[in-house]
Amino acid sequence: MKKIMLVDDEILIRENIRQCIDWEKEGFLYCGDAPDGELALPVIEAQLPDILITDIRMPFMNGLELSSVVRQQFPKIKIIILSGHDDFQYAQTALRLGVEDYCLKPFSAADLLELLHTVSARIDEELRLQQKYAYTAENLFADLCGGLIGTAAAIEAAQQLELQLTAPYYAAAVFTLNLPEPPQPAPDAEELFSQLLKEHAGAFTYKRSRTETVLICKGSHPVQMIRSLDELYLTLKQQLKAACGAELSFSKGKAHERLQGIHLSYLEAENDRMLKKMSRMHSAAMLDDYLDPSAAREVLLDRSRLIQFLKLGDQQQMPAFLQELSAGLTQVNWNSGYACYLMNDITLELVQTAKLSFRAAASQAGLLSELQPELKQITTASEALDYLEQLYVRLWAWRSEGADKHRELIDRVKQYIREQYDKDQLSLNDIASVVRVSPSHLSKTFSQATGQTITEFLTATRMDKAKELLKSTGHKTFEIAYRVGYNDQHYFSNLFKKVTGMTPMEYRRQGSPEDLLQPVRRGAERL
Repeated sequence: MKKIMLVDDEILIRENIRQCIDWEKEGFLYCGDAPDGELALPVIEAQLPDILITDIRMPFMNGLELSSVVRQQFPKIKIIILSGHDDFQYAQTALRLGVEDYCLKPFSAADLLELLHTVSARIDEELRLQQKYAYTAENLFADLCGGLIGTAAAIEAAQQLELQLTAPYYAAAVFTLNLPEPPQPAPDAEELFSQLLKEHAGAFTYKRSRTETVLICKGSHPVQMIRSLDELYLTLKQQLKAACGAELSFSKGKAHERLQGIHLSYLEAENDRMLKKMSRMHSAAMLDDYLDPSAAREVLLDRSRLIQFLKLGDQQQMPAFLQELSAGLTQVNWNSGYACYLMNDITLELVQTAKLSFRAAASQAGLLSELQPELKQITTASEALDYLEQLYVRLWAWRSEGADKHRELIDRVKQYIREQYDKDQLSLNDIASVVRVSPSHLSKTFSQATGQTITEFLTATRMDKAKELLKSTGHKTFEIAYRVGYNDQHYFSNLFKKVTGMTPMEYRRQGSPEDLLQPVRRGAERL
């Protein structure tokens, strides 16, 4: 199903579009919405919608500015512009930005659905053409192993390449060629290996690297398929050793039904390869675990989920996250060498990610040295969860240090907004240009460092000034709206009431000197 996202500053429009369409029945997935362009960017980055529907007239970062950023950073996303203004200049600008279509308000659910189905059909046709003309056999096999292509698309691509892909069962194996020290004897080991593999395999292959080749075999009898892979490995190993002194290592997955089973078998082969590599290095205990069929070692934790929580999570979310993680860790045999390998691998990946993402000055090597004694003490799933909790806390300290490093940038942004808040055309792009960083980087950095979006800070600044003018002058509402950066008096009055709970006139008559603006600092604009 195509993922749909909506950006519109009018809450009624967002709610009507969200609730009045049976998205799943129509073949779509409604993945989120936002009230303005700045708040939309992190959602777009996280959800990667197929189709983005955005209004043109929005505060701070309008639909055309958002479309420009999205076209640069996410060129595959299709954009539909909504507007209540039948202005040909808007349409011209939108088309120049590569917007897919242009729809005028008011519109019905049927009108929007017709447009979405049209754009969806274009996406399908583009995908079909890409697969038809861009896929090579190696790309297809790599995507099947990586789980990056669906069954229907894989079959169609195979037909275009004239490959007989379908079979009852599939299995994947990884061959690693260990080249002899130079000078290499003739014939060349790599060339000989490729030739021998083609002669014996009778299956599909692709080179993952100079020395690594992935083989995908298919057949009707799972046991025979795995036996044939073992026999092939022994034959190739003997011939290579005799011909040029090269060594060959081998790992394999189980036989699985359906094309998507190739991905599972490939993951199993990779897991098998890593375990063998660890056992060869220095772990007799690891080797014992590997040879023990009762050892629980094939625990495939979602590494992307671990990294995402490192980047976006916090202490309040920790209990739920650890509860989710515990299901996988309870499967581990904590008396095995594999348990030590697993926790070391997770630690290294998280620390490296934190170092790159947070740009902390702390020593990565120093932290890893400190963690080694703690890793050795882990003997249960509960201890592993406690260890991970403490690791996240330490790495989040790096994240806080990174936020402090951006203090000068944040101060410059705030000062610029305080000086320019009365400009109705003030945009995220303008501010990013002044401080010389990209709009998306500025938006993310500001939010992480302050707990507010730039839109929320700008709105708070404007509302503070509006309250001051309402109390200290006799200016009319439309004059105050203009003085704080809003050309539309109606929009200003509605926003003021959202923030303070009063209309401008009510505030002038009844407003207290207390700060009524707190809600906007934590998301009143999201309502």
